[in-house]
Amino acid sequence: MDTGSQVCNLVWSKNVNELVSTHGYSQNQIIVWRYPTMSKLATLTGHTYRVLYLAISPDGQTIVTGAGDETLRFWNVFPSPKSQCLSIRL
Repeated sequence: MDTGSQVCNLVWSKNVNELVSTHGYSQNQIIVWRYPTMSKLATLTGHTYRVLYLAISPDGQTIVTGAGDETLRFWNVFPSPKSQCLSIRL
């Protein structure tokens, strides 16, 4: 799978069949992919340098990224199955 930029990290969702990749040169972005089709679901931007670090929260809903621009960014990308059901009922 050609991502068009350096792949720095990969993490699997605990809640859905998706994964996240972080990238360096030339895009400095985070991409959420559907598995197994590997189709892009979202591209998250905001870092200005390589996204070197990636971790997922214990509940599996939030990721945190760290980059060469000396920032941490928190992203709520994986809703829990329970919150998905609640949002559908509303």
